[in-house]
Amino acid sequence: MDVSDASNSGVDPADDLASFEIVNLSNPGLLDFSEDNGQIQESKEKAKLKTKLISAWNNVKYGGWSLKTKPRLSKSTPLYLLGQSYQLNYIGEREGFRRAFASLLWMTYRRGFTPLDGSALTSDAGWGCMLRSAQMLLAQGLMLHMMPAGWTWPASHHRTKDDLEVVDPHMLDDSLRGNRRDSGKPRRLSLDMTLDRETHEEETHRRLVSWFGDLPSARFGLHRLVELGKASGKRAGDWYGPSIVAYILQKAVTASEVLNLVVYVAQDCTVYVRDVLDLCGSSGVDPSLGSRWKSLILLVPVRLGGDSLNPSYTQCVKRLLMLRCCIGIIGGKPKHSLFFVGFQNDQLIYLDPHYCQTAVDVKQDNFPLESFHCKTVRKMPFNRMDPCCTLGFYARSREDFQSLCSDVTMALTSSEQKYPIFTFVDGHAEVEGGCTTDSVTHIKTKDKLSRGQKKSSTDEFVLL
Repeated sequence: MDVSDASNSGVDPADDLASFEIVNLSNPGLLDFSEDNGQIQESKEKAKLKTKLISAWNNVKYGGWSLKTKPRLSKSTPLYLLGQSYQLNYIGEREGFRRAFASLLWMTYRRGFTPLDGSALTSDAGWGCMLRSAQMLLAQGLMLHMMPAGWTWPASHHRTKDDLEVVDPHMLDDSLRGNRRDSGKPRRLSLDMTLDRETHEEETHRRLVSWFGDLPSARFGLHRLVELGKASGKRAGDWYGPSIVAYILQKAVTASEVLNLVVYVAQDCTVYVRDVLDLCGSSGVDPSLGSRWKSLILLVPVRLGGDSLNPSYTQCVKRLLMLRCCIGIIGGKPKHSLFFVGFQNDQLIYLDPHYCQTAVDVKQDNFPLESFHCKTVRKMPFNRMDPCCTLGFYARSREDFQSLCSDVTMALTSSEQKYPIFTFVDGHAEVEGGCTTDSVTHIKTKDKLSRGQKKSSTDEFVLL
């Protein structure tokens, strides 16, 4: 990749000069091509210079990200964020949304990390956004897996940037108590118990973030994902499709030490239920030992149209984002990967990885967490959504998986769509010479065959 490759996005560099990273070409340490260093050293220095120039150019494009105007959020219609609805005309719900959004883990371009294996790249600006979107989806699944239900990052860090008025922080706790969704009686905990719980939650939060650090040892960091992508013919600096990153995430979780968690990637828009049950370990369990179910992250690569999003799928995508089991969508707009987490009216709510930040040393005690949380709400019209994407879902237990199958199937069923986005099959995936499927749920065989004749290679479309 050269500088000309990085300029194809159509972004006007003048718009983003505020965060331009200056490369000091007069620095003798940067251009030390003396005879003592030899040709090998000269080659290394040139490679480093090229990397710095690429990083600088991408910071011109992406560094001014935070300078954009605040999006307008409506108070008259509900906003949905990963299965939770918020009526923003209520103070409590407005602050509840701000807390929930700012608690999502935000993965962006980084610069200044250890060079990726087999390259001189010390930044992923300009090519790694799909991997960052994949990290965000996996992080959301891990948050549900490891953190207590309803957890939010401490409110002192939460002040999202939007067009809604700022609420007096002294009103915050009272307003949240008035949130109409919190109908249960609050538990009375001693001060010591509360502090112990908060300390444990923050330690888990920090440990989870460290797994996504930009260093070779991080189990879900960029270095690890790039290494796992080599099996798919990818290398550092390449662009990745939403289908390939789904399989990379599956490999990363399999190789990790995260307890009681597996990832299943749907094949050809089909979830084979028996294969999921086998993967989660629910088959052949000794009743005396009880259930040994492993929690599930379900990834479904799909294509929602030809060159652009088929409008008939818009309502279906909305219904999926309204489900509690949904952990987001890896997708974006053409040549621009994004992580979709909700919607309001006909606007998608998303987290944007296109902001180049300095790499954080997550090996240090109490490393700063602020750059892993986004305070700026962004939205985009559905009609700009690229049709290639990967849907994500989470099920903690077997019962949750059964509810997932039922809820998702209902969301996929619509009179306006001839073919569902994907389907659940009560059986196993096809094997050589035939298929072991016992029965097909919610879709006729001829419909499946018709859909299979369509262009289905999601990896032919790459997002920058």
